[in-house]
Amino acid sequence: MRIVLLACAALALAGCSKPDMSDLKAFVDEVKARPPGGVSPAPELVEVETFLYVPGERRDPFVPQVEAAGESTAVVDSGIGPDLNRRQEELENHSLDSLRMVGTLEQEDQTWGLVKTNDGTIHRVSVGNYMGRNHGRIVEIGEDKIKLVELIQIGSGYREQEAALGLGEGGQ
Repeated sequence: MRIVLLACAALALAGCSKPDMSDLKAFVDEVKARPPGGVSPAPELVEVETFLYVPGERRDPFVPQVEAAGESTAVVDSGIGPDLNRRQEELENHSLDSLRMVGTLEQEDQTWGLVKTNDGTIHRVSVGNYMGRNHGRIVEIGEDKIKLVELIQIGSGYREQEAALGLGEGGQ
């Protein structure tokens, strides 16, 4: 065992001896002897046609819109609001743009919409189901579109907004 260890140590020390580096020195000397390379000319600048924005009666899009002091926008509570006591459905955890309608299914005179999530799960929905993060309630299912009404919060109230999920539209 000792002989094997001594042989390994001798081989390791032999690898640490000063190697012949004459070929490396010759290569470095050759590279240093080469004439320096030229610098390529700068690319020609192309002049771009400028565009002048004339706002006319419109507001300047580069200036933030600030309400005048003393002005306030009163939000009237329309009485519309989500039912916070109902159980939240699975598709309400996803934004509408991450959902994709992949088809419809008809069973016993009822049309179901097939909606795919980003994780690849396909959900079956019907009129009255909810989906999306804005309390979107499905109001119609067609062959190529699922229509819903979302509740968008404005101040302390809500307003209804129509939305749709078209066949093949959405995430993925």
